[in-house]
Amino acid sequence: MEYAWHDLAGNLGVAFVVVTYTLVQVRQMQATSLVYGILNAVGAALILFSLLFAFNLSAFVMEAFWLLASIIGVRLSLRERAARP
Repeated sequence: MEYAWHDLAGNLGVAFVVVTYTLVQVRQMQATSLVYGILNAVGAALILFSLLFAFNLSAFVMEAFWLLASIIGVRLSLRERAARP
């Protein structure tokens, strides 16, 4: 098996998603935090990027929705921050 630079990008994306999810589960990060949303969006984007080189439809659909949900979460977090006095 050959390990290319795009595989590294995808694995970094997986690490971002898994670590942030784990931090939420052990109560070290809030799922509604801006950092959580950004790290999940970056992770999903890196995984999607790696899929351009070794496409898998199921993984693509999952990560596309994960990215979309993360972007929505980031926008909500930013909106809430702007509304604070």
